[in-house]
Amino acid sequence: MSSGRLQVRIKRVCSRKRSRDVQKTHLTPVRKQGRGGGGSPPRPPCRRSSSVMAEPPAVEYCSDGEDLFGDYDSILEDSSILAKLDDADQHERLRSEKLQSFGTPQPSEGRVSQSPEGCVADPAADELEVNALEDLPPSQLQFQEQIQGRAKKSRLQVRNQISTPSHSVGEITEAAGGADSDDADQRPSKATRRVSDLLKRTMLHNAASPVGVSRITVLKEAVVSEEISVAMQAMETISAETTDLGPFFGLPSKVKELMHKLRGIQSLYDWQETCLNLDCVQQRRNLIYSLPTSGGKTLVAEILILRELLCRRKDCLFILPYISLVQEKVRGLARFGLELDFMVEEYAGSKGRFPPVKRRNRRSLYVATIEKAHSLVNSLIETGRLENLGLVVVDELHMLGDGSRGAAIEMTLAKVQYMSKATQIIGMSATLGNITDLQTFLGAENYSNDFRPVQLKEYVKLNDTIYEVDPKEENCFRFSRMLNVKYSSSMQKIDPDHIIALVTEVIPVHSCLVFCPTKKNCENVAGMICKYLKKDFLLHREADKATLLRALKDGGNGSMCPVLRNVVPYGVAYHHSGLTSEERKLVEEAYSSGVLCLLACTSTLAAGINLPARRVILRSPYVATDFLKRSQYKQMVGRAGRAGIDTVGESILILQEKDRNMAKELVCAPMENCYSNLMQEDGKGVLSLILSLIGLNIASSLQQIEEFLSGTLLFVQQQQLCVDRSLRDVVQQCVDLLRGKDLIAVAEADALGPTLQITKLGRAAYKGSVDLTYCDVLYKDLSKGLEGLLLNSYLHLVYLVTPYDLIPQCKPDWIIYFRQFTLLSASEQKMASAVGVPESFVARKAAGQTVKKNMDLVVVKRMYLALVLFSLLKETNVWSVAERFQLSRGFVQTLLSSASAFCSCVLHFTEELEELWPFKALLVELTQRLSYCVNDKLIPLMEVAGVLEFRAKQLYNAGYKTLTHLANADPAVLCRTVENLYKKQADLMVASAKMLLNEKASALQEEVDELLSLPADLPPQL
Repeated sequence: MSSGRLQVRIKRVCSRKRSRDVQKTHLTPVRKQGRGGGGSPPRPPCRRSSSVMAEPPAVEYCSDGEDLFGDYDSILEDSSILAKLDDADQHERLRSEKLQSFGTPQPSEGRVSQSPEGCVADPAADELEVNALEDLPPSQLQFQEQIQGRAKKSRLQVRNQISTPSHSVGEITEAAGGADSDDADQRPSKATRRVSDLLKRTMLHNAASPVGVSRITVLKEAVVSEEISVAMQAMETISAETTDLGPFFGLPSKVKELMHKLRGIQSLYDWQETCLNLDCVQQRRNLIYSLPTSGGKTLVAEILILRELLCRRKDCLFILPYISLVQEKVRGLARFGLELDFMVEEYAGSKGRFPPVKRRNRRSLYVATIEKAHSLVNSLIETGRLENLGLVVVDELHMLGDGSRGAAIEMTLAKVQYMSKATQIIGMSATLGNITDLQTFLGAENYSNDFRPVQLKEYVKLNDTIYEVDPKEENCFRFSRMLNVKYSSSMQKIDPDHIIALVTEVIPVHSCLVFCPTKKNCENVAGMICKYLKKDFLLHREADKATLLRALKDGGNGSMCPVLRNVVPYGVAYHHSGLTSEERKLVEEAYSSGVLCLLACTSTLAAGINLPARRVILRSPYVATDFLKRSQYKQMVGRAGRAGIDTVGESILILQEKDRNMAKELVCAPMENCYSNLMQEDGKGVLSLILSLIGLNIASSLQQIEEFLSGTLLFVQQQQLCVDRSLRDVVQQCVDLLRGKDLIAVAEADALGPTLQITKLGRAAYKGSVDLTYCDVLYKDLSKGLEGLLLNSYLHLVYLVTPYDLIPQCKPDWIIYFRQFTLLSASEQKMASAVGVPESFVARKAAGQTVKKNMDLVVVKRMYLALVLFSLLKETNVWSVAERFQLSRGFVQTLLSSASAFCSCVLHFTEELEELWPFKALLVELTQRLSYCVNDKLIPLMEVAGVLEFRAKQLYNAGYKTLTHLANADPAVLCRTVENLYKKQADLMVASAKMLLNEKASALQEEVDELLSLPADLPPQL
C-alpha cells in the first residue's frame, strides 16, 4: 500500500531502549536475559521481530533501536498471557478429574456462573478475556474479535438447546451433542485446550510471521509491517532535524531536574516559555531578544544551548564581554556538562586551543570573550569545521557599537553567516532604538518584553526632595516625598547629598549599591558612610567579617588596603579596577552571601558580574567627566531588585540643579542607536576583516570582498557611515594599504580581476590577532631581538611581549626608574642599551637634567613597563611590586593580564614565520609564567576557572596539591578544611576541576585514537 497515505507519529528519538520491568522468560531476547554472546546475532535496527519457536534456543528478537510505538509492549516481552492460559488448562483438567471421580457432575460453586445472557461462563476465561487481552496491538486484536465471535455463537447455540440456566454441565453437554458420558466429561477440557492452543499459536505467529491465519489478519500484519518500515525511514530522514528528546522544551526531564537542583529554578517565567516556543526558535532561525537587566535572558540562551548540544549533537559558542563573566559561566555550566556528558571549554585571556580539540564522541560548549571568539571562528573556518558549530549565542549584542570590540563581534558573526548557513545565531541585547538594523544584518526576528521579576521604581533626588520618574508627566518627574534628615552642620558639609541617610534606610537588613563617578570617589564615599554609622553595624555578622579581613590580608601576602581594613567591619567595601583580582573576588563573594551590605563602586560593576541590590544610588550622572549614556544608566539601575528576595527595587539618581534638564533626557529619552564600528579609527576594522578574508581563502578578489561585506552591519548602515565615499572605494583603499604594509600581494589577474594573496607576514598578523597598527613594529622588534637575544634572563623576552597599547598610560617615575635600572645585571643593562635605553639617559632624567639627544620615548616607557613585569616574575607579589614602582595594584595586575594575552598573540605570530623560529619554544613557557605569575606548584590549581593565587595556596596547604586532588574532593569536606569557602563555591570549584580534568583526559585520548587510527590515504597493500 502507498506509504504516502500513512500518518506516522514518532513519539521520541533516543539511542537507548526503555527499561522493561517484566519477568524474563525463554521468549525474552538473549541480551535481556543477561547471556553474553549467546543466541543468534542481532537483527538490523529496522526489524522488530523474527520467527519464534518453542524448542530451539532463544533468539534475539528486538533490536537496539527505539520502540516507535511508545507504551506498546510486545507479547515477546511478557509471558503473563501464556501463563494464564496454562493455569486455565490446569484448572480444567482438575475439574474434569473431579467430575469423573464423582460420576454425576454437580454444579461447582465459583467455577460455573450465570452470565447476563443466561450462558455458561467460566471465571478464569473471563479474567483472561478482560485482563490479559486488553493491551494487545492491532495485529492481535483481530484474533480477539474472532475468538469472542466464536464464543458468543457457541453460547447462543447452547442456550437454544437448554430449558433453564440451572442445568448441570452433563445435561448441557448431552443436549448439545448426545455423546456418551466419558466423552461429554472430557469435552470442556478439550474445548478450552483448543482455545488455549489456538491463542498461543496465533499470538506467537502474530509476533513472528503471519502464517496460517485469516486473510484479514495477514492484511493487518502487512499494515503494521508497512508502518514500521515507513516510520524507520522517516526517522532516518528527519532524525538530524528532530530536537524533541523530552518534555522540557524538547530536552529530557533530567535537565529540568538539574535546573531545580543546581539553580533552584522550578518553573520558567511566562515570557521565557513564549520565547522558547516561538516559530523562529523551533525552526532554528536567527533571533534577537531584548529585555531589561535581570529579566532572565541568560536562562533562555542556556536552554537553547543544551538543546543544540544534546538533541542535535552540535558544538556551541557562547560569547561574553568580560573574562570574569566567562569564568563565572564556565563554573556555572561545568556541573551540567558533567551530568549531561558534554565539554565546557574556556577561551579567555591566554586560555584556549586553536583550533579546538576535535572530539568524536562528545560535543563542546566554547565559552569565550569577544576577541577569543573571533580567533576561534577563524580556526574553525581554516580547518573546515565550522559546520560542526550549530549555535552561536552573543550576550550584550548591543556592544556591536562599542569600538574595536564591537568590530570583532561584527566580523565574527558575518563570517559565521557567510560560511555556514546551518549555524543559528541568538543575540541577547538591551533595548535599542535601531534594532531593525541588527535584524537586517543577522536576518533575525526580534522578541522584546519589558518584564522584570521584581518591580523597579526609579527616583531622582534634587536637594531635599525625591521625585519619581514618570515619562507621562510633563517634566518627567512626579513628587514622591521629602527627605526627612537631621544632619549637624559638620555632617551637612561632609555629606551634602544625604547619601548616609539614603543608605541607612535599607542597610544592614537589605543591600545597597552606590555608583560613583571615579575610583577615588568610591573609596571616599565608603569611608564617609562608615564614619557616621552606628556601632550596631559592627555586630552584624561580626565573625564572618573577621574571616573576610583575614582572607584579604592573606590574599595580599600580609598587605591590606587601609580603606578596606576600616570599612569592612561595618559591612561596607568599595569595588573598582584598582583592586586586585583576589580582592575583587573576595568582596563579590562576601556581598553575595550577605556579609557585606553596601558596595561603593564604579560603572564597571554594572557591566560585569551580577550583584543585585534592594536600592541602587547613583552618586552623580557622570562617569569621570562624561555625562551618562542612557544604556549605562539603564544598566546601573537594572541592578535594583533581587529576584526571590525583594518585592521591589529602587534606584535614586542624585542631581544638582545644573544637571536637571540633561537628566530629563537621560531618564525619559528613547534608547540610543547602535552603529557598526568597522570604519572607526581610520577603518582599522575593515582592514583587519579584509586581511583575514584573504588569509582564510574566503575571498581572493575585490568583487568577492564586496560580496562578503554586503552581509555586514556596515553595509546595512552605509548611508549613515559612508557619507564621503562608497563602500567600493573603502575596499579599494584598504587593499592598497594592506599591499603597502606587505601584508597581501597581487597575483595574476583572472576573470574577476587581480587575484589577492596573503603574505607570510599577513598570515602571521591575522593568526596572531595582532593589531595591524603595531604589526610591522612587532616584526622589526622581534627580528632585531634575534640579533642579540639575552637568554640568561627573562628581561629581554618580557620586553618583547610588553603590550604596545598600554604604553600611553605609562608615566615613569625617573628616580624609581634609575634605581631599578641600577639593580640590573651587566648583561641586562647592555640589553636595555641595545634596544634604546642607555643608563646615561635614565641617570640624566633622574637627576632632572635635560637630554639633548633625541630618544624614542615609546621604547623608554615600554622598558619601564617591562621592568615592572620582570619584578613580578621574580617576586610574584603584586602588592610589593606596586609599592616599589608607586603604581596602583590594580594597574599592575591589568598590565600582567594584558602581557599574558599579548604574549600568546606573539607566540601565534612567530609560529607562522620561519625566521622567528627560536621564539616558538621560548614563548610557551613565558606565556604560562605571565598567565599565573605564581609559584610553579600552584599553576595546576590555578588552571581551574575562578581559582586565584590566594585560594590556590589555601587548597595546596590543605593537601589538594593537584588538579586530580581537587577534582576528587568532597565539597562538604572542602568547606570545613578551607577558610572562607562557602558550600556553593566549593561545589562550583570541584565541578570545574572535574570538567578540566575530563577535558585534558579527552584531549589525550583523542590524540591516542588519532595515532592508532588507520590513515585514510594508506596506499594499497599488496
